[in-house]
Amino acid sequence: QVQLVESGGGLVQAGGSLNLSCVASRNHFTFRFNVMGWYRQAPGKERELVATLDGGGLTNYTDSVKGRFTISSGDAKNTVYLQMNSLKPDDTGVYYCRTMYYGRAYWGQGIQVTVSS
Repeated sequence: QVQLVESGGGLVQAGGSLNLSCVASRNHFTFRFNVMGWYRQAPGKERELVATLDGGGLTNYTDSVKGRFTISSGDAKNTVYLQMNSLKPDDTGVYYCRTMYYGRAYWGQGIQVTVSS
């Protein structure tokens, strides 16, 4: 079992910044991920991919966040961050981190991000 725990969400005004963190562990030990993604789900909408990062450092972003969001990891490769700048009300939603391990997807519990206009 892989456990993912997100933190760093909250309420911010439009134009502000937040930095989300996701810490991965397996059976309470450090888990080095091969690929990690951030997703979000706005009220009444489908969950969508925001950004991904693989073990080689390759990143991918959905068009709406390019130039504003940055996904990165710590040196131990068990933590992934999502630095979110120039936030917009459309960025509001529950943000989830997700990883794959032996062909199975694991999700964090989700964390609320609310951007007020």
